[in-house]
Amino acid sequence: MIATYRRLEQQRLAGEIDGFTLIELLIVIVVLGILAAVVIFALGGITGKSAIAACQADGATVSTALAAYNAQNAGTATATATQALMLSGTAANGNNPYLQSWPSNAPHYAFTIVTGALDIAVPSTGTAAAYTGPGSCSTVQ
Repeated sequence: MIATYRRLEQQRLAGEIDGFTLIELLIVIVVLGILAAVVIFALGGITGKSAIAACQADGATVSTALAAYNAQNAGTATATATQALMLSGTAANGNNPYLQSWPSNAPHYAFTIVTGALDIAVPSTGTAAAYTGPGSCSTVQ
């Protein structure tokens, strides 16, 4: 086995064998693994920040649609908005939906309409409260 190693080493030094040794390949794989671990840890907090930004955007959209609904249906007998009415529209606006789809980000937050007011629930913390603006999304994880 030593003779084979010496013969291969002489061939490599003479330029007869091209390529990388197993050790060189292993070192490259280890270095790439370390770099990948650094990147994964650096990007770990991005998910939480994106969930908060999505909550703020969805909350603004739904609260604007709810305000439009309340403005157009203030004097009717069914003045209490529901999720179904927001998606289907009413006669006051020509049965055009106030929202094309209900925002959903179930693992992080959920919006609901309770007695005509917009509420936000955060399943991970078990909290539910009235949506009062972008600051209401501070508990989203």
